[in-house]
Amino acid sequence: MALLQISEPGGSPQAPPRRRAAGIDLGTTNSLVAVVRDGRVEVLPDAQGRCLLPSVVHYPPQGEPLVGEAAAAEAVKAPLNTIASVKRFMGRGLEDVQTLADRFPYDLVQGEGGMLRLRTRRGEVSPVEVSAEILKVLKARAEAALGGPLDGVVITVPAYFDDAQRQATKDAARLAGLEVMRLLNEPTAAAVAYGLDQDAEGIHAVYDLGGGTFDISILRFSRGVFEVLATAGDTALGGDDIDRLLAQWILEQAGFGGEAGDAALRRVLHAARSLKEALTEAPEAAVEVPLPGGRHWRGRLDRATFEDIIEPLIQRTLRPCRRVLRDAGIRPEDIREVVMVGGSTRIPHVRRRVGEFFACEPHVDIDPDQVVAIGAARQAEVLAGNRSGEDMLLLDVIPLSLGLETMGGLVEKIIPRNTTIPVTRAQEFTTFKDGQTAMAIHVVQGERELVRDNRSLARFELRGIPPMAAGAARIRVTFQVDADGLLSVSAQELSTGVESHVEIKPSYGLSAGEIERMLRDSYAHAREDMEARRLRERQVEAQRLADAVRSALAQDGERLLEREERAAIEAALTRLEAVCGGDDADAIDAAIEELDGATRSFAARRMDDSIQQALAGHRLEEI
Repeated sequence: MALLQISEPGGSPQAPPRRRAAGIDLGTTNSLVAVVRDGRVEVLPDAQGRCLLPSVVHYPPQGEPLVGEAAAAEAVKAPLNTIASVKRFMGRGLEDVQTLADRFPYDLVQGEGGMLRLRTRRGEVSPVEVSAEILKVLKARAEAALGGPLDGVVITVPAYFDDAQRQATKDAARLAGLEVMRLLNEPTAAAVAYGLDQDAEGIHAVYDLGGGTFDISILRFSRGVFEVLATAGDTALGGDDIDRLLAQWILEQAGFGGEAGDAALRRVLHAARSLKEALTEAPEAAVEVPLPGGRHWRGRLDRATFEDIIEPLIQRTLRPCRRVLRDAGIRPEDIREVVMVGGSTRIPHVRRRVGEFFACEPHVDIDPDQVVAIGAARQAEVLAGNRSGEDMLLLDVIPLSLGLETMGGLVEKIIPRNTTIPVTRAQEFTTFKDGQTAMAIHVVQGERELVRDNRSLARFELRGIPPMAAGAARIRVTFQVDADGLLSVSAQELSTGVESHVEIKPSYGLSAGEIERMLRDSYAHAREDMEARRLRERQVEAQRLADAVRSALAQDGERLLEREERAAIEAALTRLEAVCGGDDADAIDAAIEELDGATRSFAARRMDDSIQQALAGHRLEEI
C-alpha cells in the first residue's frame, strides 16, 4: 500500500531522507565501488588514492585477512594462502573446475553439497567467503564516503553467470553485511554509464573482456529504455588467460622444462602481467624473471609477437560475437557503436580486432576499468529512490533456456534463452498413469532436446494429486525469473489447489566449457536432437497405448472379445512392446497403427457398453 506524504496547510512537504547506496563491480582481477554525490558519480579511492582494489585475499596465521595490494604482495611468498581470481570459482563444484586446477596454485577440495573450497593455513574457505572479504573493504570505503551505513548496493555480475553463480554472489554480499538491491549484468551497467551520458539511440554492442570473464551483449537504446536483445560469452576467459599464455612463453624462452612450483608460478605470472601492461603502451618491452634453481632469465618481447601469442584468445571472443548477432537477428553493419569494457580491452590488438569485426571504431571514452562501477552506482541511485527512474528502464535477458523434464527424458522449454527478465511463464501438464497421486518435477537449463545433454538445476515433488485417469489431472507449472536472474519454480494441481515450489539454489553452477558447449552443440546436433526427440515421443506414446490396452483387456477382455479377437490384439501388443525399446521410430509408428487397428472394434464395444450402463434404468424424458 502506498503512503501519502502529508504536510500542514500552506507548508511544504518535508523531503524524504536520502538513502545511502553504492554500485560495486566485483571483478576477477580488480574490484571497485562507486557512489553518487551531488549528482556526480565518484569511483572511491583508498587512503593512497587507488580506485582499483586487487581482488586478492591473503590469510595470515593470525589476525584478520589482508585484502587488496597488501594481499597481492604476499602472493609469491605464500601462494597457497593468497587467493586471487576467486570469481572464477564462484558457484562451482570441484568437478567443474578440474580443468582450471592445474592453472591456479591452490589446494582445491570439495565441501558439503559439492561446493568448492580452498584449503589455507587458516582452514578451508569457500569462494563465497573470500569474495565477502573483498566486499567488506569496498563497503567500508562507501560508508566512509557517505557518512553512515549503506542502505543497499547494486553488484554487477557477468551476463553469462548462471543461477548458481548469481546466488553465490548474493550470498557473499549477505556475508559482508550488504543488502543487495539488484544484481546487474556488467554489459548492462556499462550501457547505463554510456547511454545516460550520451543519450545515443540505436543498437549497440558491449564487448566486456575483464580479468577472468568475457561477455558480449547487443542492446537497443530507445527513449531511455535499455533493452538487451541477446547476450553470449565465456565465464572463464579473460586477462588471466593472456597472462598464462605469456607465462608459458617466458618459460619456453628460458628453456625451463620442469614443473614450476607454486611460488615460481606466481613470480612468472606477475612478470607476464607486467609485460602485458608494458606492451599495451610500448612497441617492445623487457622482462626479467627469477626461475627455480636460483636462475634469472632476461628477455625482450615485441608487440607483433605478443599479438601472435594472444590471437587465439581474441578469436575465442569473436565466436560468441558471431552467435550473439545471429541470436539478435542483426548484422555487424547494424551496430551503431561498440562499447569496450574491462581492463583487457586496453590492449591495442583487442581494440583493432573488435573494430574490424564490427566495422566501426570502438568506444573507449570512459575508463574501461571504471565504467561498470559507474553504471552500477547510477542504477543504485534509482533503486534507492534518490532519483526518479522514469527516464531509465533496464530490460535484461536470461542467457540459457529453462525447462522441465517430460516423459521419455525430453525437455520442454518453458522460458527460451534471451527472454527479457523479470519474467513469469506457466504451462500445464498432466499425469501419465491412472491413479497417479504425485509428480516428480525436474528443472533443467540448456538448449538440447534431451535431459541428459542439459544442466540439472533442481528436483522437487508435487504430492496430493487426486487419483484420476491418466491425462485427466491439470498441473500448472510456473517459472519465475526475477530481475537478478534468479529462478523459482512452483507446481499446482488446479482442481484441489495443492501446491509445491522450489527456489533454485544449487551449490555449484555451469563450467565455462559447459556453457559454450551447450550452445555449440544445440546447433551442431539440431537434426540429431530432433530425431532423438521424435523417437522418444513415439516410445512414450507406445508405452501409453500399451498400458491403456492392457488395462482395458484386464477389465473387459473376457466379456467383450472372442478368443480370436483377443489373440490378435495381444499379438499386436506384443509386437509393439518388442519394437518400443528400439531406435526405429518408423517401426514404432507402424506397430502403433497396427495396434490401433486391432483394437478399434474393441474400443467401440467398450464405448457402447459404457453408454448402455449409463442409460440403464432411466426413462427417455429423464435423459
